[in-house]
Amino acid sequence: MTVTETTGTSGTTRAKRPQDGRRQDGADHYTISEVAALTGLSAHTLRWYERIGLMPHVDRSHTGRRRYSNRDLDWLGLVGKLRLTGMPVADMVRYAEMVRAGEHTYAERLDLLVATREDVRARIAELQGTLALLDRKIDFYADAGCGPSPETH
Repeated sequence: MTVTETTGTSGTTRAKRPQDGRRQDGADHYTISEVAALTGLSAHTLRWYERIGLMPHVDRSHTGRRRYSNRDLDWLGLVGKLRLTGMPVADMVRYAEMVRAGEHTYAERLDLLVATREDVRARIAELQGTLALLDRKIDFYADAGCGPSPETH
């Protein structure tokens, strides 16, 4: 795969290794089923990511089987976090294209990530309001004597 975006802040690719089920660099060839098990993504989703350009240029064995690397796993970790932000798939694909295009796209990537961060902050604020409402309702019912009895815990 040609995507070489880093996931850490030091400018180097994050090094997660054996404790998380990964192999050492150089011996880091994973099958699609191994990647599915490590990431929680289905093989179908991994193939789809490849088709739409979110996970392009996955290395292949001489028999044509996909061989993923630790760098691919790092990229999938970033994609998973972007999904959690609610970023549309089209924007994730655009981000991947910008990463592949090189450093001259840093400003565009920054703009996309800043906008995504603002969306996340707005969602957090909305969820905090929802949590406060739930807390008030729970307090109301607990004060009314409707709380769970000790036997139901």
